[in-house]
Amino acid sequence: MSSIFTKIVNKEIPCYKVAETAKFLAFLDVNPNTKGHTLCIPKQEVNKIFDLGSSTYLELMDFSRTVAIALEKAVECKRVGMSVIGLEVPHVHVHLIPLNTMEDAQFIKKETLLPEEFEVLAKKIASFL
Repeated sequence: MSSIFTKIVNKEIPCYKVAETAKFLAFLDVNPNTKGHTLCIPKQEVNKIFDLGSSTYLELMDFSRTVAIALEKAVECKRVGMSVIGLEVPHVHVHLIPLNTMEDAQFIKKETLLPEEFEVLAKKIASFL
């Protein structure tokens, strides 16, 4: 069965897209730790990050870096943190989280945004790519 992220890649489920290449997709997390929390995924459905081929892994890290740099320009924060946990969805995903405190990285507190706010934010981040 396809993961929810594969359904997003296949456009069966909408997302707030930030960036896309032939191999990768970045979109806003709809249950974000902080405003701007972005997920970077390979389009290929692979469950665990270390099961990616070496070149795909490195390309994902490079893609994530590019998105993180744009994210830091678009959202006021002290830095952008990166986390790869991936227990909720069996599809590799890199969390890019704007951080102002260590609590922002703990996946406990969540932000609530309206659909219009997500749309504006995705476009703003994309404008820095």
